[in-house]
Amino acid sequence: MNRKLENSELDRLDVDSFKGAEKSPIIIILDNVRSLNNIGSVFRTADAFLIQKIYLCGITATPPHKDIRKTALGATESVDWEYRKDTLELVEELKAEGVEVASVEQAENAVMLNDYQVDSEKTVALIFGNEVKGVSQDVVSASDTVLEIPQFGTKHSLNISVSAGVVVWDIWCKQNAQK
Repeated sequence: MNRKLENSELDRLDVDSFKGAEKSPIIIILDNVRSLNNIGSVFRTADAFLIQKIYLCGITATPPHKDIRKTALGATESVDWEYRKDTLELVEELKAEGVEVASVEQAENAVMLNDYQVDSEKTVALIFGNEVKGVSQDVVSASDTVLEIPQFGTKHSLNISVSAGVVVWDIWCKQNAQK
């Protein structure tokens, strides 16, 4: 029989240990995300995979906010984040620093996530967009690549927090398989 583990048995980092831990070479950018619950959920995913930083851009709300806190469950305290008004300006800065920028979007010439080859020597910034409009076209155009999550049903998209979890898990696995 399998016994559920208590939180005390999970051997998780405390906030100070998290801050000092080696981070995954992944950055998350939220481009005009409206839902505070989605923002909080992305913070939790970022905490789970030791993401370097989250950039909250445009209309994306910032901590502290009760609805972000409700789904983040403390991850706004562990994960580094920064607000930027202009996503495109941030993308250009990151590219100049040698970061590979990938919009997660449905677009012409998009690379299916399962086919995406990770360069373990580079940090990758993953951009997730507005719940209705997606990643803005100027940001998609400025990206080094566009990643698409394969889907096989009738719906056209996934919730942003689900998309973030799927993509971060896939990239994290590929990066760590190369170690």
